[in-house]
Amino acid sequence: MVTLQDIREAAKRIDGVAHRTPVIHSRTLDARVGAQVFLKAENLQRIGAFKFRGAYNAIARLSAEQLARGIAAYSSGNHAQAVALSARELGSTAVIIMPADTPASKLDAVREYGAEILTYDRYSEDRVAIGNRLAAERGLALIPPYEHPDVIAGQGTAALELLEETGELDAIVVPVGGGGLIAGSAVAAKGLHPGIEVIGVEPAEGDDTKRSLQAGERVSIPVPRTIADGQAAPIPGELTFSINKELVDRIVLVSDDELRDALRFAVDRLKLVMEPSGASGLAALLAGRLDPPPARIGVIVSGGNVGAARLASLLAP
Repeated sequence: MVTLQDIREAAKRIDGVAHRTPVIHSRTLDARVGAQVFLKAENLQRIGAFKFRGAYNAIARLSAEQLARGIAAYSSGNHAQAVALSARELGSTAVIIMPADTPASKLDAVREYGAEILTYDRYSEDRVAIGNRLAAERGLALIPPYEHPDVIAGQGTAALELLEETGELDAIVVPVGGGGLIAGSAVAAKGLHPGIEVIGVEPAEGDDTKRSLQAGERVSIPVPRTIADGQAAPIPGELTFSINKELVDRIVLVSDDELRDALRFAVDRLKLVMEPSGASGLAALLAGRLDPPPARIGVIVSGGNVGAARLASLLAP
C-alpha cells in the first residue's frame, strides 16, 4: 500500500520541478453550489495535468542504468506528455504507446517533448500487452499511468498541497479514470484528516469504478465513448482498486452534457481552461450530485489539455 509518508517523500522529490499549482476560490461558484469550494488547478501544472507529478516521481527513482536504457509508457495523452517531459528532464528517452484517436494537441505535445510515438486502436487492441512487449523487446523501464506505487504517491502530492493550503476540508472531489489520482488523493486526505469524505467522479458512460466498488471486485465494461477521453478506462487498476475500495467513500456520475456545462462555466466565470476529464469534479458540483453539499469542498481540476478548436466545438451550443 502507498502511505502518507510515501507521498511526503514524493513531494520532496518533485519540489522545484513540478509547479505548486494555485488553489482557486470563487464566490460565484460558492453561491451556485451552496458551499465553500476550493479548486486545485492542476490544469496549470507542467504538461497541463497532474500526471507530471507521478511520472516524474517514478522516473526519478530509477537507476542510472535504467535511465540510460530508456522509458516506455502507454497513455491516452496526459501521462504520455508527463513521461516524455520527465524522461527528458532526467536525461533519458521515452517511447509512448498512444491511441490512434488521441486529440492532435496531445500527440503534438508528446512529439515536442522528444518522445517516439507508437499508435494502437483502443477499441480492439490491448495497450498493456503492447507496452509489456515493447519494454521487453527494447529493455525499457515501463512506467504505467496508474498501476505503480511511485506514480500513485506522486499523484497524491496534489491533494497534500491542497490540504496544506486550505486546512481541514469536509470532502475532496476527484476525477476517476484508472484510479491513480483518487488513490493518491485518498491516502493523503485520509492520512491527514481521517474524517474527510473522498468522492470520485466518473463519466456516466464509464462507470467501471462505481460498479466495481458496488460489487466489491473489479468490474470490466466496454471501452467508454465519452468526451472525457482521460477517463475512458474499461476497468480499474488492480493496485489502485485495492486502495480505493478501502478509502473512497462514494462515486458520482456526470453526463457529457454536464461536462460541457462545466467547461462553459470554467471559461465564462472562472477564466480557466479545463479538458473534459479535468472538469468532472466541477461538473458534479454544478449538477448537484452532492446533495446536500458538504460545507467545505476541495476539488482536483486534473487537467487542461484541450486544443482551441476542440474546446470551441465543446463549448458550442
